[in-house]
Amino acid sequence: MTATEASAATGAAGGVALADWLAARSDDDLVTLLTLRPDLAVPLPASMAVLAARAEQRASVFRAADDLDTLDFAVLETLAVHNAIHEGGSRNRAAEALPRRRLTDLLGDRAPIADIDTAIERLTARALVWGTDELYAVAATKEALPWPLGSITEIPDALSEAEITAALAGLAPPERALLDKLATTGPRGRTRDAAPGTAPDRPIQRLLAARLLNWVDAETVELPPAVGQVLRREPVTDPHVLTPPRPEPVHHTAAEANAAAAGEVGELLRHAGDLLEVLGQGPAPVLRAGGLGVRELRRIAKQAGMDENRAGLLAEVLAAAHLLDKGLPDPAPEVETVDDFWAPTAATDGWLEGPSARRWVVLALAWLELDRCPWMIGLRDANDKPLAALSPELRTVHAARDRHAVLSLLGEYPAGSAVTATDLARVLAWRQPRRRRHFRTDTVEHTLAEAAALGLAGRGALTSAGRALLHGNPGDAEAEMETALPAPLDHVLVQADLTVIAPGPLVPDLQQRIALVADVESAGAATVYRVGENSVRRALDAGLTAAELQQLFAAHSRTPVPQALTYLIDDVARRHGRLRAGLAQSFLRSEDPSLLAEVLAAPVAERLALRAVAPTVAISQAPLGDVLEQLRAAGFSPAGEDASGTIVDLRPRGARLSVRPNARQSWRPNPPSTEQLRALVTELRAGEKAARTRSGQAVRADGSRTSTAATMALLQLAAKVRRPVHIGYVDAQGVATQRVVEPLQVSGGQLDALDPVTGAVRHFTLHRIASVALVE
Repeated sequence: MTATEASAATGAAGGVALADWLAARSDDDLVTLLTLRPDLAVPLPASMAVLAARAEQRASVFRAADDLDTLDFAVLETLAVHNAIHEGGSRNRAAEALPRRRLTDLLGDRAPIADIDTAIERLTARALVWGTDELYAVAATKEALPWPLGSITEIPDALSEAEITAALAGLAPPERALLDKLATTGPRGRTRDAAPGTAPDRPIQRLLAARLLNWVDAETVELPPAVGQVLRREPVTDPHVLTPPRPEPVHHTAAEANAAAAGEVGELLRHAGDLLEVLGQGPAPVLRAGGLGVRELRRIAKQAGMDENRAGLLAEVLAAAHLLDKGLPDPAPEVETVDDFWAPTAATDGWLEGPSARRWVVLALAWLELDRCPWMIGLRDANDKPLAALSPELRTVHAARDRHAVLSLLGEYPAGSAVTATDLARVLAWRQPRRRRHFRTDTVEHTLAEAAALGLAGRGALTSAGRALLHGNPGDAEAEMETALPAPLDHVLVQADLTVIAPGPLVPDLQQRIALVADVESAGAATVYRVGENSVRRALDAGLTAAELQQLFAAHSRTPVPQALTYLIDDVARRHGRLRAGLAQSFLRSEDPSLLAEVLAAPVAERLALRAVAPTVAISQAPLGDVLEQLRAAGFSPAGEDASGTIVDLRPRGARLSVRPNARQSWRPNPPSTEQLRALVTELRAGEKAARTRSGQAVRADGSRTSTAATMALLQLAAKVRRPVHIGYVDAQGVATQRVVEPLQVSGGQLDALDPVTGAVRHFTLHRIASVALVE
């Protein structure tokens, strides 16, 4: 047994040892402990002494303390201060118990007794505190305090947040610059101006007089913690306040929040589709260091009609949803100096065709679990370079956890309740003071802004769909969002100026056909399209006929179809398709020989190397896409056709990336189930029994294994006379355990034995049995 284990086993002088206290806990209590502190179970501890030693390790205590709130730390600090007074400066003396009633008296004037009892239960469930009427604290807990030891028990002597804010407002620039420097580099600074007798008009002396700096010695000053928190825009934590802040939310109805979010979702899906289309038409090169360059992001944002911040957020979310990825797309861009490009994946087309609510769930889930901070795009790194979208520098391991914490806290308030970022940050800092720097006011503000942009929040309140998504119910979230989104319309309003107004979202089929025959002029709650010659020709190129276009507007327009639109469609259709292009490499044909002759006489014929093979047919070695593009640029109206002469849609579909079969998946450990933890506790009980048997000298010293033959002989004897044995066993992972078992049979290189703790028959490989001894 190591010195640490021995310390855990012996515990406090005259009190209850942690190992003994753990052994007296119920199986349910131990399962709860291993659930709250899973690191204690890996590898399986051989005994309660080992478990107690692990529970006292500094690293494990720090992990367990991350989730404690201010009142929990008040209990720990009170126990630590009591023990420090008892030790009297001796570091080797055992911990002294503090009566539970005395602890309640010390803290009862600042927190309700019931809350103090609940905090003690939380700490004992984590084995950071043990005992019933007499309480002990694990020694390492005083190092895990989020503030200096004594901050809770001593009388406060610091400025309030309001006083600090008022004092900062009256500072001169040199004084403010000095405080900002200490707030970012470290609280202590060395300066000669701290010496007594320095002129009072010096910046350091003015700050000392205003209590914005603390004097340490003649050459050292220190920034008070509260002042540093205000300067860094962190929530100000007061260790003496043992009750959580209670913000006053602004109340809206749930319907108002859902409606506001639904409007954002409509814009989100439209912008996401536009961004994917832009990258499909022109994939963006991947930076050498990874990510999306500033110029490319600016180009994408301009072409997609959105600002750069929104384009960066969407790029991050689409990449997380595997709708955007880097690689070599098909068709590959003609850029020889770049190997990888950001382009839509093959999953994009299926996502674009799905219902709006389902498409939203894909994006919202991707953002919730995103281990990156999109709002950091454009901020400066340590080398004063801007952080690029999709770059590795944006990855933050605690991003998803902090995002869930902010939204879950917002979800604790009634539906439709909006809480400011400042208030949320204060509550989170009180609940998790060791993580308070993760909840700076600007961080919470950015999180809420992204949640609003993604449609999880509306009017500052969590939506019904957002609540369902946070609770792990994407199906319910989709249903809630489908209810909140306006019902798709099956009609438009055609105006005399050839504009088409969609007063709301259109059903998918109608939206696709309107987008084919008209160009978007302005988007929003009501989308305005404009019909022109080029857009009508685009629809005809896609295979629609003039009659079908006339029928489209006649059937779906709630206003009379203007005569100008009818004339435009008929005029474009009359000229469309008189010239036909196909694959020869490419061919050009027309029923009108004079039209083909006109084409051959035009300058474009030389550029395309057109050659007549008949009065109505010409061929070219240029690709069909180039033939169509250049002929249209020259003022002609060719149409593509297939081998049967039917007009086909030859518009480019955009570049796509195939799904990478070996793409690296993000790995997250799965917590053990309750059944698995119960099995671990059963194993622990068995190991504890074996350890106590050995420590109690119940094993004969001359029974230890000396050879394989001796081991088999001793086990066969034990099986014959039905005697329990103590065995040391090393499993396939190299983990050594001690067991007391009752051998039943030894054969085939295996020991079959009854475990008296579980009542189950276990099987042990003989060559892995390191020692064996008979139990008296």
